Amino acid sequence: MSSIEASGSAESIAAQPSAVAVSRRIRLDIAYDGTDFTGWARQPGLRTVQGVLEESLGKVLREPVQLTVAGRTDAGVHAEGQVAHFDTAADVDGDRLVHRMARFLPKDVRLKAARLAPPDFDARFSAVRRHYVYRLTTAPFGADPLRARWVVPCRAVEIEPMREASRKLLGLHDFAAFCRRREGATTVRELQRFDWEREGDALTAHVSADAFCWSMVRSLVGAVLAVGEGRRTPEWVGGLLAETARSSAVTVAPAHGLSLVSVDYPADDELAARNAATREMRTVPMTVDGCCGD
Repeated sequence: MSSIEASGSAESIAAQPSAVAVSRRIRLDIAYDGTDFTGWARQPGLRTVQGVLEESLGKVLREPVQLTVAGRTDAGVHAEGQVAHFDTAADVDGDRLVHRMARFLPKDVRLKAARLAPPDFDARFSAVRRHYVYRLTTAPFGADPLRARWVVPCRAVEIEPMREASRKLLGLHDFAAFCRRREGATTVRELQRFDWEREGDALTAHVSADAFCWSMVRSLVGAVLAVGEGRRTPEWVGGLLAETARSSAVTVAPAHGLSLVSVDYPADDELAARNAATREMRTVPMTVDGCCGD
């Protein structure tokens, strides 16, 4: 049986903790359709991914659960490869937890996997890079109804100028022009991938970085789309890196085209060093690493 740890009872998901409590760290792999959520982060009186997951996990495990996430996504943003963790003193059977959560969770959020993680694993601080995609369509009729919740209609565009503009942004830069200001938060990031694929009417942007500041991905996409439509030049996009504050000339692309597809982590024996390095770069009160809502 593939599991985190076999539970003491065939009927239970989490066994009672022993007299001497031993904290275990559980990694969760999560997917969700962000359309009807007010983002990831728990907010009083609002439906959020974190709130729904913590409530359901608490019912299944019969204990309070507090999740730490790789990237807080904004309202309307989706995830195919979100990662979170929580700590517990109970022995948790990962396979059974996934099975039970499938019955407790609403249809727009799924727990894909659960497993015991090393003590040094941190969904937020251990992350090496985060990968997003942004999906559009240039079809004259707009997005297909079955894909309309995660594909954004756009005008016909020239993709080569867009690729040229995207290349100008790669590397370690201050992306202040593309980020909403947050007090105490740095806007310096290393953009490791930004390229475009076209297949018929489908247009997809692939964006990867060590981390993203608030609204950065959608701003990058919006700026480059202006180049593809002929309203701006690749040089204009590159020049935005000289800005020291958010540029009013950059249009933020709609949230529903964006999805977090995966998060990269180092080998287990490198987790502690990665955590220390990330904390040194991103100290309180800086925002939690994310994409669209942090």
